Amino acid sequence: MALAPAPLAAAATSSKLPSQPPPYLSGLAFLCSSTGPGKLSSAGATPRRTRHRSRTRRTTSRRSWTTHLHAQSSHVFSQKYSSDTFWRRKPTAGPLFVYTGNEGDIEWFATNTGFMFDIAPDFGALLVFIEHRYYGESKPFGNDSYKSADTLGYLTSTQALADFAILITSLKQNLSAVDAPVVVFGGSYGGMLASWFRLKYPHVAIGALASSAPILQFDDITPWSSFDDTVSQDFKSESLNCFSVIKAVWDVLDEKGSNETGLLELSKTFRTCKTVHSVSRLGLWLRAAFTTTAMVDYPTPANFMMNLPAYPVKEMCKIIDTFPAGADVIDEAFAAASLYYNYTGDQKCFEVEGGDDPHGLHGWGWQACTEMFMPMTVSNESMFPPSSFMPEKRSEGCFMFYGVRPRMHWITTQYGGHKIDKVLKRFGSNIIFSNGMRDPWSGGGVLKNISSSIIALVTEKGAHHLDLRSATKDDPDWLVEQRRQEVEIIHGWIEQYNKDIAQM
Repeated sequence: MALAPAPLAAAATSSKLPSQPPPYLSGLAFLCSSTGPGKLSSAGATPRRTRHRSRTRRTTSRRSWTTHLHAQSSHVFSQKYSSDTFWRRKPTAGPLFVYTGNEGDIEWFATNTGFMFDIAPDFGALLVFIEHRYYGESKPFGNDSYKSADTLGYLTSTQALADFAILITSLKQNLSAVDAPVVVFGGSYGGMLASWFRLKYPHVAIGALASSAPILQFDDITPWSSFDDTVSQDFKSESLNCFSVIKAVWDVLDEKGSNETGLLELSKTFRTCKTVHSVSRLGLWLRAAFTTTAMVDYPTPANFMMNLPAYPVKEMCKIIDTFPAGADVIDEAFAAASLYYNYTGDQKCFEVEGGDDPHGLHGWGWQACTEMFMPMTVSNESMFPPSSFMPEKRSEGCFMFYGVRPRMHWITTQYGGHKIDKVLKRFGSNIIFSNGMRDPWSGGGVLKNISSSIIALVTEKGAHHLDLRSATKDDPDWLVEQRRQEVEIIHGWIEQYNKDIAQM
């Protein structure tokens, strides 16, 4: 309990929480704040008190999904992980490549992390994907996990990291491979966890690949407008007209949606499944399309968030630019957003208000209201309406919904971030921070080498954890080279580790 959010004890309530958090608390997407396994006691509990068993949940052509049960004191809950069989046991045990799970169903992230499957045979690696507590099927209190602050108080990054450490340690013991090296991988929030895991548990993992990990998106380390500034620049770089149309749509949308008649017309224009009751919901729907498309502006077709073509920002702007001069900017913006929501053309209407949560991201609202407190603003140069950061308003919203208030400086207190180059230069090692500059989260990433073993791999045209995706025949040369460098660096870590073990 020592690592539970500070306001928990005072603010905890047994009353059931509403089913959906306010929009600004919804999944990080890393999902565009815009887009993270588990024990029930103190994260300081010792692994020797852990018992566990595993059972195969489902077998596919590539991987077996397994439920792993482990206990701390009298509390037990199921934590899902997957493993795959590229592992070489002799003459020297191959490494364990472990993915530190994000804020969602682990199968979703494993499916979109083909890089690990691509390189595992070369390394003779055992792949392990661990689901983050409170996400997917790994819910400590079952269907009551989100019931109140009493149960949600155990959803913290520090406890999740301890989960990973315990599971990895016990798995190696079960495999009689206690000396096998471990490299952790992660993208987005998972990348943040991977880098923090290497710093917090250097005796468990010998290195980390942290892709698109905005570990500097806290306090005043990063300009608060960096996320939306990058989204705007992505669109402006494709077409100034495209940028201008999107920038103009918000005022027109607000004006037209100021009365019931206007909302009815907008509902028809946006082909909503139900008549919308708030123009702000339409604005959020449009904004999500543009920001998420900028995140996943991949050079090849992908279906990480939605089915999208290669270079979807370019394709969105092509749609806008085909409209004649003087066209209704709402029609133009809707047509562009439809590329994101309906590229396959099978959607008869759009759920603008409400909707489901297919990837199990619901728990991120709690994390955003406790420890993942990222100050964000919108500048006048952005294509979105300018806005300032109001921590008091955010705090009140969190208190009304969850009964807790954010610990605004907890992440930098727990993991650091200020003057990171000077701190980690003397302390850390064996971390790759990879970032693509078209990714809106790159502003909060580590973009320069910190030391000879803490490397920043930055690509001008890269998007959100693009390097972790499966290789394709259409990958550009710069992406092929980035992955080659990552493989070379990881080989070096493992070779050095095996030499050290041989000398012991």
